[in-house]
Amino acid sequence: MADICPKCGLPKEICVCDILDRETNRRIKVYTEKKKFRKFMTIVEGLTGEELDKTTKELKHVLACGGTSKNGVIELQGNHKNNVKKALLSMGYQEDVIEVS
Repeated sequence: MADICPKCGLPKEICVCDILDRETNRRIKVYTEKKKFRKFMTIVEGLTGEELDKTTKELKHVLACGGTSKNGVIELQGNHKNNVKKALLSMGYQEDVIEVS
């Protein structure tokens, strides 16, 4: 028997929870900060839960950089503001919810 999604109650093969989560009215904010030794860190805010961990792993892979997710934010080593937006768009996030500053 197929596994059932605890959120929507549909079988996991046809579950659309991930797509619906990406289409909500939340804002994803991308900006950089200067850290120790004048190094830049790119910060991504606005993601939660399991989606935060999946997106962190995918961004680190696509951008070929180190990083972590803690306290509800993604921290990527280096200045990747413009590339993060392109990567998020390719992952299925809508352009109007991504704010780069």
